[in-house]
Amino acid sequence: MKPSRNDRRPDPQGFLPMTRAEMQTCGWDELDVLLITGDAYVDHPSFGAAMIGRVLEAEGFRVGIVAQPDWKDLESIQVMGRPRLMVGITAGNLDSMLSNYTAARHKRKLDVYSAGGAPGRRPNHAAVVYSQMARRAFPGVPVVLGGMEASMRRVTHYDYWEDKLRPSILTDSKADILVYGMGERAVRLIAGRLRDGNPNLAGIPGTARLLGGKATAAADFSGCVVLPSWEELQADSGLLLKITRVTEAQQTPYCGKRLVQLHGRRAVWMEPPAMPVDGADLDALYEYPFQRLAHPSYREPVPGFATIKDSVIVSRGCAGGCTFCGLGLHQGKFLSSRSVDSVLKEVRRMGEFETFNGTVSDLGGPTANLYGARNGHVEACQNCHRPSCLWPTICPHFEINEEPGLAMLRSARQVPGVKHVFVQSGIRMDVAVRTPEYMKELVQHHVSGHLKVAPEHLHPDVLRRMRKPAGDFPAFMEKFHELSEEAGKQQYLVPYFISSFPGCTEKEMGAVEDFLKHERWNLQQVQDFIPLPMTASSAMYVTGLDINTGQPITVVRNAGDREKQKRMLRPNPRTHRQVPGGAHDSVE
Repeated sequence: MKPSRNDRRPDPQGFLPMTRAEMQTCGWDELDVLLITGDAYVDHPSFGAAMIGRVLEAEGFRVGIVAQPDWKDLESIQVMGRPRLMVGITAGNLDSMLSNYTAARHKRKLDVYSAGGAPGRRPNHAAVVYSQMARRAFPGVPVVLGGMEASMRRVTHYDYWEDKLRPSILTDSKADILVYGMGERAVRLIAGRLRDGNPNLAGIPGTARLLGGKATAAADFSGCVVLPSWEELQADSGLLLKITRVTEAQQTPYCGKRLVQLHGRRAVWMEPPAMPVDGADLDALYEYPFQRLAHPSYREPVPGFATIKDSVIVSRGCAGGCTFCGLGLHQGKFLSSRSVDSVLKEVRRMGEFETFNGTVSDLGGPTANLYGARNGHVEACQNCHRPSCLWPTICPHFEINEEPGLAMLRSARQVPGVKHVFVQSGIRMDVAVRTPEYMKELVQHHVSGHLKVAPEHLHPDVLRRMRKPAGDFPAFMEKFHELSEEAGKQQYLVPYFISSFPGCTEKEMGAVEDFLKHERWNLQQVQDFIPLPMTASSAMYVTGLDINTGQPITVVRNAGDREKQKRMLRPNPRTHRQVPGGAHDSVE
């Protein structure tokens, strides 16, 4: 295929275009790639559409973004014309149902990823709706799904808000290909093949496709793991436990196998995960010319951006494998960390922005204190199918190294113009107590007055079903206060607990209630359990079976019983000290 016309890329200091006028400023008469997102367009590496847009821009593609289109008006995604190569679709940083509804299935009054926090700017099942719009608006143009919603709905899954099983999102969306996980590697390959005139998108790691009837009949499934079919799951929802275990076990780029799930005569064909982006390649992602601002067309701030605008992502991946969290099935369990030099370069660049007030709000990632830790670096890791490197105990092959984190924190404090450097991301307490120097540095220099921690629960049986260690929180709490006192600072922990988790009755919740009464704490940050699609906790919620043992457990579903457990986490504020943080249904 001949090189595309109008190859000049936009001003690297500018935003990716959102309108025909902005396209013309770039000197373009058509796009190569159109990205449609359910979030407001914020040009910051924490926003998936911005990251993918910058990745493709760096490859020479002309990329435009339509953010939060009117899903009732097809013209809202046609404002920049028909893209030459493909349409990329994401519901946004969160599953759209989680963005739109609370744990009580009530409509949210605030959408933190919309300008002004206005709710109602994205449809339910946004990835499906946008994909179907793209099919109608641009017939014949390949549609590529990505982001958290697509990633966590790639196989048959339970939708809590509709209270039913749903098939793979590929069957409803009719997308040509789905990218799961962190999509930089896959999207480069997809766009590159289409640019070269190759429409064959098979065999790309970290992707899934819905094969046609003839292709399914001719496919060779030897060497694949065949999951229970959509029809089998409809007949027996208990099979959800099986597909969850198998999918978790194959979530490794080193030894994971292809997964296949039949939906009638068609097969959802999933390639093994893509390799994590690491080393210089990871550093390069964060050196793209992000504006670190919301698009200037917005007249009101985007609340979700305000909390992270002066933050720096320093690592990726989560080795915890917690059953309530989708990170392990999205980012993967294998860790990658940026170099200290790359992190400092971004901090220095932040200092050049007029909006920077001298405070780096967070040097973090999925788990802040796993920066510099390693897994996947030895043969035993590369042959391992465990979903967690940290539970039930920390794997002996998991390499904990506090030195890179210490160097990063200490160096960041010395950057000219930087007054404070805080760590706001969650930390692993079991790792923190094994890295005394890092913990001392953290507590004495990098806590903004309040440090978020996530014990999640205190009953050993519930913690086991969460894949969380028992007994770490009291020891961590004691050391935190000791180090704070040593530094002459009055600092507080902001603990995060989950109510109504599968297997948790009022009896098990009593362990947390008793602890709060003993400490005279009045929590204001409480999470009523939400079974997110494809997670192990969702499988337990649906089946009433323990993910580890397969034995029956009690699952609290009634709204009244769930509310009782929430109230157990909020003792009388007149007799208890308040723990800062607003009570809410978390959307993290």
